[in-house]
Amino acid sequence: MQNLQVQLRRSDKSDLEILFQFQLDEEANYLAAFTPKDPANKKAYIEKYTKHLDDPTINQQTILVDGIIAGSVAKFMIDGDTEITYWIDKRFWGKGIATTALKNFLTIVDIRPVFARVAFDNIGSQRVLEKCGFTRIGEDKGFANARQAQIEEFIYKLI
Repeated sequence: MQNLQVQLRRSDKSDLEILFQFQLDEEANYLAAFTPKDPANKKAYIEKYTKHLDDPTINQQTILVDGIIAGSVAKFMIDGDTEITYWIDKRFWGKGIATTALKNFLTIVDIRPVFARVAFDNIGSQRVLEKCGFTRIGEDKGFANARQAQIEEFIYKLI
């Protein structure tokens, strides 16, 4: 990881401006696949994530690399299950940052089991989950806004 200092801190509203910019990258959006219908709608993004910051069932952390915002990681509940999600700015891909940040996050979020979902062809994100102890337990199909198509996604679980 090239001696980069990876830290997490609770996200605040001032982070949202930068985090919004990350999701505008076309390649990142394509890989994430399951994105908002209009990722360029800044107003909708800020409103949604401001609500998330105030929701006690959601724990959203900002990932800092050497003090610079590099992404986010969050825990949320869906249909009674604990799920995680993360997004890393493309400039920080391939440096072990997502893996380090997720490992650190999983020490804060000690609820188990925890689930994650990833597009079938997002190999980088699949590797991150596996390095953090997640096991692929199934698959599903869903409509991916970023691709305007129904695609397969893999379901991962950490016990």
